[in-house]
Amino acid sequence: MEAATTCYRHPSYETYVRCTRCDRHICPDCMREASVGHHCVECVREGQRSVRRARSVFGGAVPNAATPVVTYVLMALNTVAYVVEVVRSGTVERFGMLGAVLVDPSGGRYYYKGETYPGFELSGVADGEWYRLLTGAFLHLPPDASFGVMHLVFNMLALWNLGRVVEEQLGRARYLALYLLSAVGGSVLVYLVSPETTAVGASGAVFGLAASFYVISRRLGRDMRAVNRFMAGFLVWMVVSAAFTSWEGHLGGLVTGGLVTYGLAYAPARLRTSAAQLAGGVVLVLLLAVVVAVRTAALTGA
Repeated sequence: MEAATTCYRHPSYETYVRCTRCDRHICPDCMREASVGHHCVECVREGQRSVRRARSVFGGAVPNAATPVVTYVLMALNTVAYVVEVVRSGTVERFGMLGAVLVDPSGGRYYYKGETYPGFELSGVADGEWYRLLTGAFLHLPPDASFGVMHLVFNMLALWNLGRVVEEQLGRARYLALYLLSAVGGSVLVYLVSPETTAVGASGAVFGLAASFYVISRRLGRDMRAVNRFMAGFLVWMVVSAAFTSWEGHLGGLVTGGLVTYGLAYAPARLRTSAAQLAGGVVLVLLLAVVVAVRTAALTGA
């Protein structure tokens, strides 16, 4: 008979079972079922390192779990920002998307035509407040506005319905990049067309997700009839809501989200790597920055 042996991790436990990979003795606590026999925990861990993680056709890693973590976080950030708005007055004025206005000592706002006057201060992106391009996308109309809290509710419902699908297909990192780029793209168009208007809301990013959903559906060969009806509804809403929301933010987010996802979906296979996609994202950010800088120069005469 074979002499009594002990588990290599638990010396007090006698066992005759060996790991079929490293041939060390293992006890029941250390056994992991394999296609042939059992493996020890260290061999299982080593094997997992060598297994390539599944990736989607868009280059992103397929999440191990179906939980839309990024969508939850984005919804939480928008909600927390709304609470801050309610608690601290002036949040929208300080962080909302605003291109360029003159502000008098009493807080009154006036059109900016490239000149400043004693007692008036320039405020907005044109004055170097570039953060407004992003922070405005996490703010919403205050409760005392005509649309009020429903502005937040509608955007969060749309984010919940679209975000889960897009996040699952693109992967978390690419999905987050798409959301933020769409938000900034919407703000940039606001800056180009209506720099004197204060714009808030996640609508630009949501419209970017809608365009992404459309491109994803086409790329995966899904039945486009329902998708086309969905997009038609979004476009109709963009036209109707132009009377009381920023159509520039909607359109800018829609175009940016569509272009980003088109690049992820239809780029040659050799360019659907993390490095190439990161480089593409950096180029887009630089392009948007150049557009903002040129617009600022045109407004200020610099």
